[in-house]
Formats: sequence, C-alpha cells, structure tokens
Amino acid sequence: MEMQKRVRVKEAPKFAGQKITIMGFVHELRAQKQVKFLLIRESTGIIQAVALAQMGEQFREIEKIPKESVVSITGIVKPEKQAPGGFELQIESYEVLSEANRELPIQVVEKGTEEISPALRMDYRWLDLRKPKPALIFKIATTMEAAMREFWLTRGYTQIYSPRLIGTPSEGGAEVFSFEYFGKKAYLAQSPQFHKQMAMASGFEKVFEIGPVFRADPSHTPRHSPEFISIEMELSYIESLEELMQEEEQLLTHMISKIREKHGEEIAKFFGIEIIIPKMPFPRIPLEEALKMIAEKGVHDEKDLSPEGERVLCEIVKEKFGHAFVFVTEYPISVRPFYHMRMKCSPKKTESFDLLWKGLEITTGSRREHRYEVLKSQAIEKGLSIEPISDYLSFFKYGCPPHAGLGIGHARLLMQMLELASIRESTFVPRTPERLTP
Repeated sequence: MEMQKRVRVKEAPKFAGQKITIMGFVHELRAQKQVKFLLIRESTGIIQAVALAQMGEQFREIEKIPKESVVSITGIVKPEKQAPGGFELQIESYEVLSEANRELPIQVVEKGTEEISPALRMDYRWLDLRKPKPALIFKIATTMEAAMREFWLTRGYTQIYSPRLIGTPSEGGAEVFSFEYFGKKAYLAQSPQFHKQMAMASGFEKVFEIGPVFRADPSHTPRHSPEFISIEMELSYIESLEELMQEEEQLLTHMISKIREKHGEEIAKFFGIEIIIPKMPFPRIPLEEALKMIAEKGVHDEKDLSPEGERVLCEIVKEKFGHAFVFVTEYPISVRPFYHMRMKCSPKKTESFDLLWKGLEITTGSRREHRYEVLKSQAIEKGLSIEPISDYLSFFKYGCPPHAGLGIGHARLLMQMLELASIRESTFVPRTPERLTP
C-alpha cells in the first residue's frame, strides 16, 4: 500500500475531491452486498469510509476486520449529507495496522441501557478512554491547565517543580507514605507546601506548580484518592486574605471562560450541562456564620464543614446569591495547620479559607506565618517536635516576605465542572487503596 501523508478527520472536508489517508480505530462496520461502511474514529472525530464491490478481494476481506482494530485507509473525500460531518471517504485501499481481539472485555461503542461497572471500566481504562465522552474530559483538562498557565505567565509567575521525595512529612499527621531511602526514612510529599514557601524565601515572589501529591488515606469516597494532582500557587507581599481570594476568582473565571469558548458545545452534548462563567466577586462567608446557616437546614456541624454541610451551604448560597462558588473564611486554629497565620483581631482563628463549588471543597488557601519565632511557637503549640521541621523553619531565619497561597484539587475541579460522579472519572489512571493497576 502506497503510504500517503496522514490527514486528521477534522481536516478531511478541506480535501474534497482529493485522495487522502485517514488512520484510526474501526468504530463500527456495516456490510451490504455491494457496499460496506466503516466508521473510523481518531482523536479529532469520526469519518465514514465506504468500500465498493469493484475493489475486488479487498472488498470481500474488509468485513473480517474486528472492531477496534487500527487501520490506515486511503481514498477520495466526497460530500455526503448522511455521513458524520457531511463527508465520507471512498476507499481505494486499506491496511490493518493492528488487529484487535474480537472479544472485547468492555464495549467501546455502548448500545442500549446496559451499564458497565466502574471497576471493570477502570480495569480496562485504555479501552474506556477510547469513548468520546471520557476522552473529552482530558481535552478539557488540557485547556484548563493551558488557561491557568496563560493567567499565571501574564502576571509574572514562575513555574517550579518541588521534590516528591522528602525527609519530613509536609502536612504532618498519619496520612503519609514512608519508605526506606538509602538507609534513611523518607516520605512521599503530601503537598509542595514547604518548598512553595522556600520559593518565597528565595525571592521568587509568585510561583505555580501542577504535580502529583500523595495521601495515605484509606478513604473510599468519590472525592478522595491516595495519589492526585494538585494545582498550587504562592504569592509574596500579600497583605490580606482578600488579595488571595481575588487572585483565585480571577484565575478560575479566566479558566472557565476559555473552557466555555473551546468546549462549551461538546460539554452540552456529552454531559448535558452549560458552562456558566461566574460573576465576581464570589460570595464570602465566615465559618461561624456558615455553620449557623446550615444548622437552620438541620445540619449541625462543629468547627468545620462536613461533606453534607458543604453541600447544604452551597444550596443556600445558590438560592440566596445565585452563585455556585462560595469562600468560607475564618477557620479556627484547631482545624488548620501550624503555618497558617492567626487573625490579629481574633487569635483563635486563622486567615484562611476553603472555596466550595457546587457543593464540594475544591481549594484550601491561607496567609502563611512568615516570622520565624511566631512560626516556631505555633508549631510547638500544635504539639509538633521542632527537630523534624528544623529545615523548613530555617527558610524563615534569614528574612522571608509575607506571603499567601493555595492548593486546588485538579480532579475535583474537573469533577465539579462536569458534574461527574467521582474523581476516578476525572483522573487519567486512578488509584484507590486497593488499585495499583493498570
């Protein structure tokens, strides 16, 4: 078979009347006596290819190709109103590049109402991701990250890559993976928190990072995973928490606008939802007030919001303010890490927030304590031993600007945007306490 330069499906209409080569998966195959139709699928779309009887032996053999095989098809592009996209490819020749097993463990082209169990779908994640709907999630994720980077770079941020192998647990507590590291004990980073703050002490002023973090949390909820991608940013010379909240709402509004512009129609088609560009400012509610608001609805949380409390609060905010986002502020020191700055007017509270979207926390942010002696005192007050965090504390011994920062759950952000059932859906290859494959 003469090799032609490959043309992507979405570009095929530009070549009407010309010979091109399309490569992709056999999505569907329908055989009649004098004509056979193949739907060929690749990442930019689906095109109908037509084989006619005059092809001879290749015509007779084409219907033997198993679905999901990878093929290369050369033919003439012709207008056809009944075909997907209004064009089809009249086949002159074809080659099977990779033949699929006829017995598929899960169907890529789902028909009827039969549902595949989530566990089986994740067992064969590479087949599951051939479907246009789950594949779209990761195209949206790509646009999401590109839009965020555009925002950060136009505002003078520096990208960093902090280490995932560390000598001290980055968030404390029991949710940490530990292992032997050349005769010493090491940990997988629970967050890049310490090194983001080191960047502030280095004078970087504004940094961002997108990367994996690890939590040894045996939870089996739709919102938790032992490994996930965290979107991080940290800024120097922040004088109020309000500045940080404004920075995040501008970031998210920019990102959502770009996704609506590029994927809005596809999201409506596959997920049945409209991407709404949020109005700024987002509502801000102190935690104490939020707890009172949900108590009136029968949810009695203390010191922090439960998953049910988050859901109910967002329902209240949606009804009262017409907004899907809400910043919950002024968390007590008892539920926040030692490095969160205390409020001057209320020392038992921190200058911190959680951002909720459509009933779920997607962000935690705060002003950080940058004064060495105060930070050390707060660590001791929290019951931490100073020796294990001495390297971290040393970042603040030689001058460090006041700063603030936040972390956003990548999969949670996608999950809430597309109203998915679980972060497993918005994670390329998810991990659970039981799952380490594929």
